[in-house]
Amino acid sequence: MSELLLYGHPESGHACKVALALAIAGLTHRAERVDIWAAPETRPRAFLAANPAAEVPVLMIDGSPHVQSGAILMEIATRWRCLGGESAAGLRRGRELLLWEANRIGMCLPQLVEARRPVVQPFAPEVVAWLEGRYAVDRARFDLLLGEAPFLHGEAPGIGDCAVWGYVQWTDRAGVAPSPAMAAWQARMRELPAQRRPEEVFPAGA
Repeated sequence: MSELLLYGHPESGHACKVALALAIAGLTHRAERVDIWAAPETRPRAFLAANPAAEVPVLMIDGSPHVQSGAILMEIATRWRCLGGESAAGLRRGRELLLWEANRIGMCLPQLVEARRPVVQPFAPEVVAWLEGRYAVDRARFDLLLGEAPFLHGEAPGIGDCAVWGYVQWTDRAGVAPSPAMAAWQARMRELPAQRRPEEVFPAGA
């Protein structure tokens, strides 16, 4: 079994994607919290050596760093033949969902979460309105992608579900409403035996 170490933070949806995938796949790993609000140069030396960009997540596989959540999810699926990686069709579905998430709903929701955070220079109202409009389009596409299945990969969750979960778990923080189909999917994702709160995955002091 490979030695796995995941660097992340509970407020990073991208890190949450990878943590959930590892948990669902039953891959034993350690998690280390990186303070994403601290100055990059103050972050752990081993983490900075693994990813000089100082971004989470980083998944260390037998000492080798893997970065970018989508790429990490694909690595997990293909290396361990899980979460869609069991078949060519499952991998194709995973790639399609990962690319859609990264370019669409995974772009607008993090920005809306940030827009609701008290900051010195808040987002302009017209920017927030544009993001909300884009989310409405993406929410409709989510419903289309889900169809009548319980998960985006069908009867069981795959890497696409993990990717979309990263920020769709926080529609309330973003100040937007899920569709009924999305809300039902959120509930099923929360009920997964492997599911844990982000603060439990990346506890303070870990």
